[in-house]
Amino acid sequence: MTTTQSGAALDPFTLEIIKESLNAIGDEMFVSLQRTSQSPIIYEVLDYCCGITDERGQLVAQGNGVGGFLGTMAFAVQSTIEKFGPAGLADGDIIVTNDPYSGGGTHLSDVSLVMPIFVEGDLVGFSANKAHWTEVGGKDPGSWTTDSVDIWQEGLQFPCVKLFNKGEPNQALLDMIEANVRTPDMTLGDVWAQVASCRLGGLRFRELCERHGTARVRTAIAALLDYGDAMTRIELAKLPKGVYEAEDWIDDDGVGKDPIYCRVKVTVTDDEFLCDFTGTAPQTRGPVNCTATGLDSAVRMVFKALTDPHLPANEGCFRALKIVCPEGTVFTAKRPAPVSTYWDSMIFAADLVWKAMAPHVPHRLAAGHFMSVCADVTFTIHPDTGKPAILVEPNAGGWGAGCDQDGEGGLVCLGDGETYILPIEVTEAVYGIQVDRYAFNTAPGGEGQFRGGPGLIRDYRILSDDGGFITSTFGRHKFLPFGIDKGNPGSMNAVEIIHADGSPNYLAGKTARYGLKKGDVARLITGTGGGWGDPRSRDRAAVLEDIRDGLVSLETAREVYGLTDRELAGLG
Repeated sequence: MTTTQSGAALDPFTLEIIKESLNAIGDEMFVSLQRTSQSPIIYEVLDYCCGITDERGQLVAQGNGVGGFLGTMAFAVQSTIEKFGPAGLADGDIIVTNDPYSGGGTHLSDVSLVMPIFVEGDLVGFSANKAHWTEVGGKDPGSWTTDSVDIWQEGLQFPCVKLFNKGEPNQALLDMIEANVRTPDMTLGDVWAQVASCRLGGLRFRELCERHGTARVRTAIAALLDYGDAMTRIELAKLPKGVYEAEDWIDDDGVGKDPIYCRVKVTVTDDEFLCDFTGTAPQTRGPVNCTATGLDSAVRMVFKALTDPHLPANEGCFRALKIVCPEGTVFTAKRPAPVSTYWDSMIFAADLVWKAMAPHVPHRLAAGHFMSVCADVTFTIHPDTGKPAILVEPNAGGWGAGCDQDGEGGLVCLGDGETYILPIEVTEAVYGIQVDRYAFNTAPGGEGQFRGGPGLIRDYRILSDDGGFITSTFGRHKFLPFGIDKGNPGSMNAVEIIHADGSPNYLAGKTARYGLKKGDVARLITGTGGGWGDPRSRDRAAVLEDIRDGLVSLETAREVYGLTDRELAGLG
C-alpha cells in the first residue's frame, strides 16, 4: 500500500489504473496532434512528441515520436516555471518556447507549447508538446540551413512567452508569426493543432484528478517516478562496471571543412552512469552545434536502451544518469551560436556513448549505424499549382550488425525514434517532385560475420520550369559508421546531383541552396551500418543469399568475404 498526503491508502490496482491513464493521455495527445496538423512533416513523418509533467516539470508520461526529444519537454516546462513562477501562471495560459539555450529548445524549428493544468485553483501539472514547424522564418526556406553563422539567421525566437493568456490568444504574436513565415497557413494550422493537443491533455488530466482525487494522483505520480528509478537501477546493476572511452570526428560544421573532434568517458558504477564529454571541441562557427538540452536527450536515449527500453519513460528513469560537459563545446553551445543542424552533433553524442559501450554489452547495442537524420530541404515551384513547395524531411538508412544478427536496413536514425519518411505519393502530390528511384543502397561497406543493414537511395527529379534548390546535411559522409570485432565500417551518407545537361555530377555531405534546374536529379544516399565480426567468418550460404538479394556484389564476395569461384558457381 502507498499512503497519500491525506493519509488515505492507495492500493496497487488504483496505482496501475492511474499509471495507464497517464500513458493514455500522452498517446491521445499524440494522435490528436497528428490528425489536426497541416504539415506532412508532422502528420506523415511524426516529427513531434507530447506529454504530461507534474507541477515541478518532471516528465510523467510521453507520447513517443522523436527519440531525440526525450526529456526536452521537461526542460521547456521547467523554463516556464523559472520565468513565470506558479503565481505568474493562470488557467488557460499556453506558453510558446523554442529557445535552444534555456527553454528546452533544440533548433528554432522545433517549437514547444506548455500549458499549466489547474484543479480547483491548484496547479497540478503541465501538458506540453514539441513539434517541427516547416517554417519559422529565417534567411532560408524551410528555416534550417547548413551555412548560418548565428541564431538570428535561423528564424523566429520565442523566449518563453504567452501565446494564450487566461484562454485568450495573443493576437499580436500570431500576427507576427503569420508575417514572418513563408507558409503561414501551414504554420498557423500547426500552432492550433498543438494548442488542441495541450488542451486535450489538460482536460484528461483534470478528469483523472476528479475521478481519483488530486492527492491520490500526486501520490501515484511520486510512486511511478520512484518505480522508474528502481527498475532502471536494477538494469543498471547488470551492466559491466568500469570506465569506457570513445572518440570520433564530426565531418565539419557546414561553413568550414575541418573535422570536429569529440570524445566521451563513460563510468559505470552500481548506482550511477556518468558520461563525461570533457575534451570535446569548442562550439563551431557553422550550425552543427547543439545545446545542453540536446546533449541531455542524446545521452538519455542510449541510457534507456542500455537499461530498460520497454519501461515507459518518466523522469525517475534518469535519476542515475549524470552528464558532465563544459559550456561552450559543440555539444553545449552558448548564445548566439547557430544550431540549425543540431542533430548531427546531438546524435553524434549518443553515438559516442554507443561506441564506447557496444563492445561490452553486445546483447544491448549493435555496431554503428548511419547516424545522421540525413535531412533535406528541397524547394521548388509546384508544376501544377505554380505555388512554392518546401519539402522538409528526414531520410532512413542502415543500422549496424549485432553480435549474432545482421543489421536492419532502411530505418530512421537513433534520434528520430518512431518517425517515418515521406511516402512517394505525398512527395509527388504535395511537392510536385517526381521520385524516379527508391531502393536499397548496395555500395560496399558494413561487411562482417554479421553485416550491417543497407541504407537507401531515392532519386528526386525536378519538374518545374523554375527549377529550385536543395539544402541537405548528411553526416557521416567522411567518417563512416563504426564496425566492431573486425567488422568493416559502413558506407557514407551523401547527396549526389545528376545534372540534366550532362555536366559532371556533384557529390557532397552538406549542401546549402544548391541550385537545381528542370530535369536535374537530387540523389539522396544513406549509408550501410557497420559490420560485426570478421567478414571471412560469415556463413557462405548467407553470402550467397545476399548476392541473390542484390545486397552484395560478386567482387565484394570474392575480395572481402573470400568466396572462391567454385563457391560462387553454386549461385545458379
